[in-house]
Amino acid sequence: MTLCEIGNTHYHFKQNGRIWKTPVAGLPEVKLEADEAIYVISVNEVAERKLARKYRTFSLEPFISLDSIYHGLGVDRAAACMAVDTGVIVDAGSAITVDVMRDSVHLGGFIYPGLTKFKEMYARISPRLQKAMTFSLDLESLPQSTGEAISFGVVMPLVSAVKALSRNKQIYLTGGDGAYFARYFEGTIVDQLLVFKGMERIIANFEGVFDEKV
Repeated sequence: MTLCEIGNTHYHFKQNGRIWKTPVAGLPEVKLEADEAIYVISVNEVAERKLARKYRTFSLEPFISLDSIYHGLGVDRAAACMAVDTGVIVDAGSAITVDVMRDSVHLGGFIYPGLTKFKEMYARISPRLQKAMTFSLDLESLPQSTGEAISFGVVMPLVSAVKALSRNKQIYLTGGDGAYFARYFEGTIVDQLLVFKGMERIIANFEGVFDEKV
């Protein structure tokens, strides 16, 4: 089985236990069996169309069945949520998304700028602020330098919000910067495969249906 999550900057693949990514600026090379399709979720229509021109693809988006009243939930967030029955999911990528699940019901969530976006924002204020940013940070002490002050202002609100939402719930971290935030939470699960696990759950829920469609 070949899975592909298409983001804003990369194609993310999982195939027979192998995980890799390639920039959406290019076209990935994927070895497939005869007539095999790539199962896809995508937030990047241009990259998705480009992939479909070269390979047989099958979108999982119409089959996502997440119990939620949230309007406009991204397909990548929904897939990650489908991998967790109860917990707080923090996906730290170009944007940081936080979603809360309880008994397979999506209660809601919020979106926060990613660390790279914060760096870019501070750089527009002053190049010195960009260079000063540090992420070797102790949140138990008040900042004593410009770098610490900037980083504290970025990290502390997010960590505080996640801790408030995660009372009696497991925290799951994923995304490129997910492992960085693990130091601020106890007992956190860092799982870079959450979206793929959600995709696999979608496929399992419709086993037999896809055999006829793909």
